[in-house]
Amino acid sequence: MSNILVTGATGKTGSYTIPLLLEKGHHVRALVRQIDARSKELEKLGVEIAVGDYLDFDSVVSALRGINRAYFCYPIRVGIIQATGYFAQAARENGVEAIVNMSQISSRREAKSNAARDHFIAEQVFDWSGVPTTHLKPTFFAEWLLNQSSNIASGKLILPYKGKHAPIAAEDQAHVIANILDKPEGHGGKVYPLYGPENLTMNEVAEELTEALGHSVSYQYVPFDAFYNGLRDRMSDKGEHNQTNLYGALENSPQGRVAFDFLGQHLREVSEDHDNGVFAGTNDVVQKIGGIPGTTVKAYALKHKDQFKSSALSSQK
Repeated sequence: MSNILVTGATGKTGSYTIPLLLEKGHHVRALVRQIDARSKELEKLGVEIAVGDYLDFDSVVSALRGINRAYFCYPIRVGIIQATGYFAQAARENGVEAIVNMSQISSRREAKSNAARDHFIAEQVFDWSGVPTTHLKPTFFAEWLLNQSSNIASGKLILPYKGKHAPIAAEDQAHVIANILDKPEGHGGKVYPLYGPENLTMNEVAEELTEALGHSVSYQYVPFDAFYNGLRDRMSDKGEHNQTNLYGALENSPQGRVAFDFLGQHLREVSEDHDNGVFAGTNDVVQKIGGIPGTTVKAYALKHKDQFKSSALSSQK
């Protein structure tokens, strides 16, 4: 039906979006940084693979050649404004008719997070380009809970948050993304905040985990610095760029270390935003546009129960 480019194709939202687009009969091209086991799995599904880099203009132009619609998803790393400029210009040159842009709920002009403010500027760049763009602004992903697997296994959910939010699963977001790319009419220029179905305190999240996982989980608030240091100690370098592995921010390279510092500054500021209600709320976008009921925390934990267990065991080795 249409030729669609998916960036972030091996990440959380991209990897869920691709099968949905294939089911709808679209030809999908995936932009990846390198050929590896994950890209080969995509090829087996019938996905065309394009190797390139957001910050290499020629490779972005090549990736968008012959494409009708595109999904743009940049990790929480330095460079999004440059990457957006390249992508928007390449989209104009190639006659792309619609873009879905993954932003974040805290994206706004007055944001203190460098990443959130850069996302705001990136949204403006897409709008200036004249290519009809739909901006998605999710609250915290439910996938962040997997980063807490070892703590949750020992009965603690340890985070620096005092406010509320409605965790949203990447798979739910993928249904929104795929449906907009399938039928983009009426979505250009729109901004859609994305929330899960239940606006919860962290204590309430812990209660949902307790019911789903079959053992007591309680919430423990910690100041940001203690949380951040614990995060650095727990995470390992897997060479991946997705939500669960903090967008490859622990890569053992100078660029990776700068990226982790950038991510750390973002996490510090959004913890303040969370306390101030920036991440709170819920709506029916997943139901209305995605066509599915949103996944609750309990349902997410039940669905990924084995992953919680395996992640916990792995982190304990």
